[in-house]
Amino acid sequence: MPLQIVFKPHLLQFKTEAGTSRGVLTQKTSWILKITDSEQPGVVGYGECGPLPGLSIDDIPDFKEQLTSVCELFNSLDLEVYPFNLAIILEQLVPEHLPSVRFGIEMALLDFMSGGRRVLYKNPFSCAEKGILMNGLIWMGSYENMLEQVEHKLAQGFSTLKMKVGAIDFEKELRILESIRERFPAKDITLRVDANGAFHADEADEKLKSLAVYDLHSIEQPVKAGQHELMSQLCATSPVPVALDEELIGIFDYRKKFALLKKIQPPFIILKPTLLGGFQHTMEWIEIANRLKISWWITSALESNIGLNAIAQFTANYNNPLPQGLGTGQLYTNNFTSPMAIVDGELIYGQAGEWGINY
Repeated sequence: MPLQIVFKPHLLQFKTEAGTSRGVLTQKTSWILKITDSEQPGVVGYGECGPLPGLSIDDIPDFKEQLTSVCELFNSLDLEVYPFNLAIILEQLVPEHLPSVRFGIEMALLDFMSGGRRVLYKNPFSCAEKGILMNGLIWMGSYENMLEQVEHKLAQGFSTLKMKVGAIDFEKELRILESIRERFPAKDITLRVDANGAFHADEADEKLKSLAVYDLHSIEQPVKAGQHELMSQLCATSPVPVALDEELIGIFDYRKKFALLKKIQPPFIILKPTLLGGFQHTMEWIEIANRLKISWWITSALESNIGLNAIAQFTANYNNPLPQGLGTGQLYTNNFTSPMAIVDGELIYGQAGEWGINY
């Protein structure tokens, strides 16, 4: 029998409000995919499609209908999957405007091919031999709330903190950074900030100068995506190294990826497989970045533990020394149980128990 795919929604509930410059999140829907083959009973490949509200290009009103259409096509094609035809299946099956669907199906097929054990890539992380260094994420909130988050992340052993900026009063955000730097110099605690495109063109230079006082590692997406001349100028002149994030969303052609990075020449890029169209596209970004001497790290995009596990295992293939952004597993009250845990600022596999996916 050919492969068959089904899906259902899973409404993830945040433990606390997650604030960004685009608004506050309290819940998020992920669509959980399941791939089976009646000739291989007991083997189930799981994937996750999780468009980010207000950011993913497939955050669209008829997402369920379009996902249904792709799954119906999948089920009609008498498919068998192997490493050599995986990319062909994805290319022909999923339209470019549904990157999270492509990622979810890719993840589920990789899981199925590995025997349905949630081990998509065999490496020191998935073999429980080595953790992945992470940054601790500080969400936007009140001044007091953000200071409280900082203390919590430091207590968890994180040596790199990433703080969302651009929503509360800028002077208060600077005070939070100042309070960290008064206690911890850059050699002890690395600080990243993420503006999510919140700075206006006429204020970006001054705000970047104000931030530079605190010896920051980088700032993600200081201005809105699509302003390539402005972003190129900021990357060349900013006293805080710039990392592109939203700038990469919606670009799937290899030549366009190369042209973008060559034009802007950012010090860093940040890769979210859910938003970029999966691992095949993420690998292209990495290859281009390496050619252009651009550093990179990988970040989850509010996936459940199903998606986070796949992204973490993919990330571990590269042995990238920079702290990664893989902390979404702790955000939800109703996440799927998994073998992943955070220990001393690292994501560890094989420590927290068995998988619990009731689907």
